[in-house]
Formats: sequence, C-alpha cells, structure tokens
Amino acid sequence: MGRTKPMGFQKINILQERKIYSRRVWIDGKLQPATVSFSGQSIAAIQYEKAMGAQDFADAVIMPGVIDAHVHINEPGRTEWEGFETATLAAAAGGSTTIIDMPLNASPVTTTREAFIEKLEASKGKMNVNVGFYAGLVPGNSGQLEALIQDGVLGVKCFLTHSGIDEFPNVTEKDLDEAMPIIAKYQLPVLAHCELYDAEVDCGFVENPTSYQHYLASRPKKWENDAIDLMIRKCREHNCPVHIVHVASAEALEKIAAAKKEGLPITAETCTQYIFFNAEDIPDGNCIYKCAPPIRERANNEQLKQALKEGVLDFIATDHSPAPPNIKEIETGNLKKAWGGIAGIQFLLTASWTALSDLMTLETFIPLVTSKPAAFLKAQRKGAISVGNDADFVIWNPEAPQIVKEQDIFFRYKISPYLAKTLSATVVETIVNGATVYQTPTINTKNKGQWLLKK
Repeated sequence: MGRTKPMGFQKINILQERKIYSRRVWIDGKLQPATVSFSGQSIAAIQYEKAMGAQDFADAVIMPGVIDAHVHINEPGRTEWEGFETATLAAAAGGSTTIIDMPLNASPVTTTREAFIEKLEASKGKMNVNVGFYAGLVPGNSGQLEALIQDGVLGVKCFLTHSGIDEFPNVTEKDLDEAMPIIAKYQLPVLAHCELYDAEVDCGFVENPTSYQHYLASRPKKWENDAIDLMIRKCREHNCPVHIVHVASAEALEKIAAAKKEGLPITAETCTQYIFFNAEDIPDGNCIYKCAPPIRERANNEQLKQALKEGVLDFIATDHSPAPPNIKEIETGNLKKAWGGIAGIQFLLTASWTALSDLMTLETFIPLVTSKPAAFLKAQRKGAISVGNDADFVIWNPEAPQIVKEQDIFFRYKISPYLAKTLSATVVETIVNGATVYQTPTINTKNKGQWLLKK
C-alpha cells in the first residue's frame, strides 16, 4: 500500500480573482463605468456596473497598460548606462506595461542571432514589465535577418546617419535594397532613423558648443525631410512596411500624409520630448535636452501635436536613451560632445497627456499610447480591455498634478529634462500580467514581465 502524501504538502493552485471598478474604464473606444475581473494573467469578465467585491477607484481612469514601442535598455554590455532591471521598473512606475528594446546600444548590438540570444539571456529575471525586441540592420548583415525574424523580433531598425555607436553603422540605399525584400516577406516593418547628411552644417556650432540654438541649426529639418523621402520611395519600391521613428520635423508631415493616402504601408511616431519641450525654452549648456533629431521650435511642435490628433502620426514613444552624467557632459555643458539621448521612459503617459490635454480629449489621447502601438506591433492580446486579453492595466488620475522629484525616478541615473517639471497626471497603480508591480509611490512586486515575441 502506497503512502498518502499529507494534505499540507499538496500543491493547490487556486487563481485568486481580482475585481477593479471605476466610473472611467476604457472599453470599446470610450470611457464608461465598469468592473474588470481578472485571475491569473488574463481578463476574465467585464461588467458595466460596480460588481460586488470590486475595488472602487472612483473617477481614476482604468485603461490598458501603456505600450512604449521605442526604448534603449542597453543590456548586455552597457549596463552602466541602464539595464533591464532599472528600465522596466521605471516603465512600470510610469504606467507602461510593455516596452520594445532597440538593437544598438547593447554590446553586442543585436544584428546577429547569437547576439539576440545573448540579449534574451541577459533579460531573464530582470523584467518588471513585458519586453519585446527589434533586430538591427547594418551593412552586410542581411543574411542574418531571416533567423532573427524567425526568433521573434518585432521589426528591423536601421540608421540613415551615424548612430552614435561605431559597431552599428548606418545603411545606404544599396543596403536597403538588399534587405527590404527579405523583411517584406514577413510583413515586418523597417524602422528608420531618418536623418541624411554628408557633411557638417557650417553654422558656428564648433565655436559655440554650449549653445542649444547652434546645436539645433547643426541638424536641420532638411536632413529629416530628405531621409523620409528616401524611405517612402523604398517603401513604394519594395512594398515593405516602413516605420519612421521619432518624427521631429513638421515639414515632413505632408509627405507622410500623402504616402498614407497613396496606400503605402507607412507608419510614424513622434516622442514625448518633441511635444512637451520647445527649443525656445531650452537653456544653453544643459545637455539633458540633447537628442537627435533635436527638439525643435514651438510652432513646429504644435504641428506635431495636431498630426497626432489627425492620425498622420500614429502613436507616441519615448526613445528613452539614458547615459551616465559624464557622457551627457553634465559638468561641461558641451552639446557637441554630449551623448544624444533623453531619459524619459517613466513619463510617456503623464508628460504626453500634459502636453496634449489642451488639444484633445482622453478619448483621442488614450489610443496613442495603447491600441495604436499594439496594432503596430501586432500584439493582439494587448492594447484593449477585452475578455481573454492580457491583464495589463494602468490606473491613473489625469487631473492630479505632480512635480517630478529625483526620489520618484526609477531609471538608473536621475538626470532627465522632466525633473522638477509639473505634470498634470499621476499614476496610481500598474498591473502587469495580473500582478501589481507599481503602487504609488513604490514598487510592489518585481519580475512579472514576459517576452513579447512574434509568433
């Protein structure tokens, strides 16, 4: 007769259901009273009333977790800049439940299957939100692309100018012609950093390296416009999806709109910094504002906002690209030498809403950080509150102002242009795969994120 295992040793797996209610829940394209029930990692039920036992969040907005489709995590190899642990904690604190990592600032850069496997390994045990990945396109690696695509990358990123990382060189038109037919077979997007130039602009920047206006003049809109023209032409030639990252030049909006009207598979994003800050307000010698393309003048940026409202620009991302203080030239104020990247992963939701709340309603805004990036990534279980979808939520108050303080920032270096700025919204809670990761002002649970890989 076999021995019976005592009851105390039996593993009983009972999923505890949680119910959350608000008078403003984002369902089916509108804010409405509802209770959302979830157990485990999936949404189990929706009731259009307050259900018994539901936690009442009053008028706080409950919506799908924010998706940031453009971040630089820098791991492996440059964890002194950032890493999966700190980047994903900051994402969670800002209401983002899914982020997509760019291929270039890690070492090795993600341009081979071996490098991608190394990145996946580096992320294990450090993901506090869901993480997806792009592969990199550089001269000579087109033979690597199919393996990377089959391993689950969500797109292929290239630069048309120097990336800032020597091991990630920019592509030429010839490289695009070689790679795009391969990528087109899988209907994945080529994500392009659109700046084209042959030589330094003679604008006096060398003599005035701390002047923001001189930095702005050194990277003119024409560089963006010409590069976007090229990518539209390549999209047409190869019928390959093209995504224009971080659009900063309003002069290019008409070109993008025309390409979309033509029926080309073109999408485009702008970033929080391009709608929150204006060149006129940026002080000289403050390198935390340096990014590429640069933050442009107010009149230009107002047009970017309008393009988001009208759908010419598809969604908002952060292009989070942090670096240590010495590389950002915090002490010297040398904009010419400083790393071109802004630390902002934590502020996609709150700063973008602050910038846009005078122009659009929440109903127009919410898709720009949820369903639209989800559609771009073809992430079918994300971006909407629907039964069976992933239990990724952010609960936030769009009418609760906050001043950003250093102690509230979760990314590695607390240097950011958002520091000390007043934002018009506050994140209350972030839920990732059914587990509360962030509950203002602290991290509640760690390591609840999963890989988002194309199947």
